[in-house]
Amino acid sequence: MTAHDPAGLHLEEAGDSGPLVLCLHGIGSSSAAFAPQFAALGGSYRMLAWDAPGYARSADPTGPLTMDDYADLAADVIRARGGSAHVLGVSWGGVIALRLATRHPDLVESLMVVASTPGSGTDPDKATAMRDRAGELARLGPEAFATARGPRLLSAGAPADLVERVTATMAAAVRLPGYGHAADAMAATDLRGELRQVTAPTLVLCGDQDRITGPDASQVLAGGLHRTAYVIVKDAGHLANQEQPEHVNAWLASHLHIVTHR
Repeated sequence: MTAHDPAGLHLEEAGDSGPLVLCLHGIGSSSAAFAPQFAALGGSYRMLAWDAPGYARSADPTGPLTMDDYADLAADVIRARGGSAHVLGVSWGGVIALRLATRHPDLVESLMVVASTPGSGTDPDKATAMRDRAGELARLGPEAFATARGPRLLSAGAPADLVERVTATMAAAVRLPGYGHAADAMAATDLRGELRQVTAPTLVLCGDQDRITGPDASQVLAGGLHRTAYVIVKDAGHLANQEQPEHVNAWLASHLHIVTHR
């Protein structure tokens, strides 16, 4: 089922009962990235995934967005459905999820953060490289941009059909100005000083072959959070939830079961 919120966000929804799980995709992706999680968890949870502002089927934002803006929009989505949510964020989506948990702790029951980072603002070179991505997208166009970047999101041994699917998802999702706003927000963000403020129980996962953010960045998150479990997913690159969905889904289901039956 699909829907549009008043803010022009395109949302994919599945499941009629159970706790709400809000899914926030990575900077080069869309709601389509969570198809394996919808299939595995949709029978027990109300699954909800957005196309971020300016991505895929969502409307373009009227101006630049900060990380706070993304977090506040996610909060609006949760409020529109009443109550609170468990939030699953991949990469950039994980950064938004963590900021959401500090700005709106009453709305976040728990967090599941996959292949994420404290933000690109932790290092000037990383910040510059992140901001430069918008220029690369402008020069190449979405298809060539995705062809260049998509394969690096998976392990070297990922099957060809998955590489093609990830690349196609990126090509259909990214455009300017939305991608540029997201890159600017990432470049300006350093979560290290606020991780201790996160009160929600958090599951941190990272593929052992992640070539984008890598296990070190996930370890920083896990080490800075008070209530956390940290899992390395074998034989997975950056998009572990798509490359090793059975393993990741088992950890997600275990986490959700624990936090909803405590």
